[in-house]
Amino acid sequence: MTVKVMHRLLALIMTVIMFASININTALAADDGYPTTYTYNYDYWGDVRESADAYRVDQVIYGADLGLDTLMKKPQSMFVRNRDVYVCDTNNNRILHLTRSEDNQFSLVRIIDTIQGCEPATLNQPYDVFVDEAENIYIADTYNGRVIMVDKELNFLHAYTKPTDSTFDQSLSFMPAKIVVDVSGRVFVLATNVNKGLVKFEADGSFTGFVGANKVSYNFLDYVWKMYFSTKEQRAQQESFVPTEYTNIYMDKDSFIYATNTSFSEYDLLYDVAQPIRRLNGIGNDILIKNDRYPPVGDLYWIDGSVTLGPSKLVDITVLDENDIYVAVDQTRGRIFGYDSQGIMLWAFGTTGNSDGAFNSAIAIDHMGTDLLVLDQNEGSITVFTPTEYGNLIYDASAAYLKGDYDGSAEKWEDVLKMNANYNLAFIGIGRALMRQEKFTEAMEYFEMANDRENYGRAFRLYRKVWVEENILWMVVALVAVMIIPLVRRSIKKMRMEVEAYERNQVSK
Repeated sequence: MTVKVMHRLLALIMTVIMFASININTALAADDGYPTTYTYNYDYWGDVRESADAYRVDQVIYGADLGLDTLMKKPQSMFVRNRDVYVCDTNNNRILHLTRSEDNQFSLVRIIDTIQGCEPATLNQPYDVFVDEAENIYIADTYNGRVIMVDKELNFLHAYTKPTDSTFDQSLSFMPAKIVVDVSGRVFVLATNVNKGLVKFEADGSFTGFVGANKVSYNFLDYVWKMYFSTKEQRAQQESFVPTEYTNIYMDKDSFIYATNTSFSEYDLLYDVAQPIRRLNGIGNDILIKNDRYPPVGDLYWIDGSVTLGPSKLVDITVLDENDIYVAVDQTRGRIFGYDSQGIMLWAFGTTGNSDGAFNSAIAIDHMGTDLLVLDQNEGSITVFTPTEYGNLIYDASAAYLKGDYDGSAEKWEDVLKMNANYNLAFIGIGRALMRQEKFTEAMEYFEMANDRENYGRAFRLYRKVWVEENILWMVVALVAVMIIPLVRRSIKKMRMEVEAYERNQVSK
């Protein structure tokens, strides 16, 4: 081969590589005029796969943008109701009520720091706020030891204080940190130092017990030492092995409580014992669906070179109403994780830092429609994320499936695959839509491409059932034939033998 031919061949190879890289980048990120941020997912084998961006930063809101003379200090939570946002500006002892205009600009409506009709009238480091459909406001007035309920005009209605019931340890201070309220007016309180679960109050303020106690977390060797090698006095001085607390709670449209937990060992996390995200029913049982190969725990790996960064610490969660997609924020690496109703990761993005879209210390998350709002306690800022075309396609595909529009869902997932050919959930989504349409063989092909053995097995069983029902007549005929033909043959053979014997007898006569 001459040098000239080799040069031409090398140029051809480089050209092919260049065009291939262009096609790959086109498949991973839509050209929408924005710089690409790092969005990723995990494949079947747990390897990281970059993808098109599901969200873009729309704006970052600081106290100065709202005209506040005193900037936010260590805000601890945020609640969204329609187009209103309520922020617990904890270290300033106030609640900020914001609203979003039609042109998507946020402005300050009022500052809530005084409640007339109760004592004390001022707030003392409020840690959480909740607003019901009637616009009644519930405030976890933490260092005043109460939850206050006021109407939308800030008229005092009720106070939920320390239970006097014997089941509540009277030596503990009542310090409500997080609150949710169901459609019947029942108040569920996550209180500091209370390890029996969520404190439950009826609408009239009466205490009715605890719900959803967290599982016991302890080191086995410590347990053995305490139980078998420590003296009675030493055991009394040691910390009891009691259930750890949740870090945050959120109530979805069906009055199920989503809870996040950051107190666990890494070993428990790997084997789905820690359960950092839970969905609690009325009696406190975890009913979160986990149909993915990996449970919803945030990042699957947390070692960067020789530096161990630690597992994801999911400090808050929100649930989108239309499609049961839940989104959690990780304080360890400032990342946001989205999961569908089956516990399958949709996307992950975000990082730590001081630039737009990065967080110094993310503490709370909520949603307004499909927009995501993230509160940073150290920066005193709210970052607003809006979904990209890619993100909207995922939402639309999931919503169409839940509404029973399986054809529409499959079409949306096909569009997702055009933007991210490595997106396993799109294959699964198309397969589930086909299975609902009773196209089981086609569904099996898509499940196979996604390495989804469970759904593949389900589709195969349904295909087998339909095949049996369609061919049962022929199967019965074949079975009858298999059973009868040998009998007929034996009967004919027997008759033939009898005739031959008769004929021989006649000849012998």
